[in-house]
Amino acid sequence: MLFRFLSLSQQRLVTAVDWDMDQRFSKLFNLTEEQAIAALDTPPSQVSQDNSRYMAAEQLANYPSKSAVAALIRAVQETEESLANRIVRRKSIETLGRLQASQALTEIYTCLDDTDCYTVENAVWAIGEIGTDDPLILANVAQLLERPNQTYRVILHTLAKLNYTPALEQISCFQADPNPLIASAAIAAICRLTGDQRQIGNIVALLQHPNVLVRRLSIQDLIDVKYTDAIPAIARCPVSLVFRLRGIRLLAEVGMAAGTLSFEQIQPHLEQVLRDHPQDLDLIHRHNEILPVSRLICDLYDTDFGWCYLATLTLLEHHAKAAPAALFTTYEAEAHNDYGAHFHVVKLLGWLKHDPAYELLVEALHNRAPQFQKSRGAAAIALGELGNLAAIPELHACLTTNIWDLKYAALMALEQLGDASGYSQVGSEDDWLIQAQAQAYLNRQPSRA
Repeated sequence: MLFRFLSLSQQRLVTAVDWDMDQRFSKLFNLTEEQAIAALDTPPSQVSQDNSRYMAAEQLANYPSKSAVAALIRAVQETEESLANRIVRRKSIETLGRLQASQALTEIYTCLDDTDCYTVENAVWAIGEIGTDDPLILANVAQLLERPNQTYRVILHTLAKLNYTPALEQISCFQADPNPLIASAAIAAICRLTGDQRQIGNIVALLQHPNVLVRRLSIQDLIDVKYTDAIPAIARCPVSLVFRLRGIRLLAEVGMAAGTLSFEQIQPHLEQVLRDHPQDLDLIHRHNEILPVSRLICDLYDTDFGWCYLATLTLLEHHAKAAPAALFTTYEAEAHNDYGAHFHVVKLLGWLKHDPAYELLVEALHNRAPQFQKSRGAAAIALGELGNLAAIPELHACLTTNIWDLKYAALMALEQLGDASGYSQVGSEDDWLIQAQAQAYLNRQPSRA
């Protein structure tokens, strides 16, 4: 039920950010701009099985041209009442927001009166992305807080983002909302608009909420309010490491720019997350008894990583001898094609120090399929745990990547294997975290004076 309180853009955040943190895979579909426009302009009544107007609207985010924007506006103006067309309108509005198409603002504004609440929420989100100080538009966005059955979270976020202080009284009413996603957004909005952080602890507490969506989005709210003190708690939150890495990275940038944090303060939490051992998490789920291996293997496929981490810890502590064979079996059956379970299997084989897993881990290290990118860093860490020096050249091959977390993990693994030569390859073109990692290593070395 909590998922319905999210904007479609936020739904993408909580489902796709696992493997799409830096938009490396934004062009997975091969439509040219002309093809996408032609598909989007197809009248709803003439759409064939091979014609996806929705996908066309999605793909036009890659083409920030006047023609693309005009086609998207035409799609918003198409008000045919079928569900398929409503979904295309929502996606077109979202894409206009992603393109920050200010010329579409008037058309998007008219969608605030739409009877479809999902069209309204995408319109609100798009207005926030485009930006405006028009008091009429902002007042109408704020008025949506008075309308029942709206996606209040995205409304609260947009009002805070656009610094609309006249809505403070309306926003404050939601700080005690029974839905934690809404309450968290309201507290964050008050913090952003007034600087009042007296209730920020309520958001931090949500990092331990039973619902995984609440845990994930509380990280986003802490990012929005730039609450750098939350970094240690985020590092221990039982959600996918990608959400935690994103939170730590963005808050680190804030703290270091302000001079209130140093890399040395951030590094332990960052590397704790990259290692991703379940002992370093505040696990919130519990079993009343020690479950059998078969059940724990099933839990590795759960979309709530809290259960995955609990299963991992239980396998390590109570089934270390039986676990490797079960992991190989599930890998062959399903995990090789399930990016969540694949990630956990890779990590476990490293923690178990299971030498026969070496080839599997090397394969995972070099797997360039988009959905398995998270497993590459996990494989680097696992190879470091395995201790096989044959992995050194395999890890060195990852040092040319522009994927910062993979490169960081590879350097950590190489150092664990006794090879620190990779740090000499770090240059000014590298990500700032990689540069800081290399400098921290140099600072640890004894002086040769």
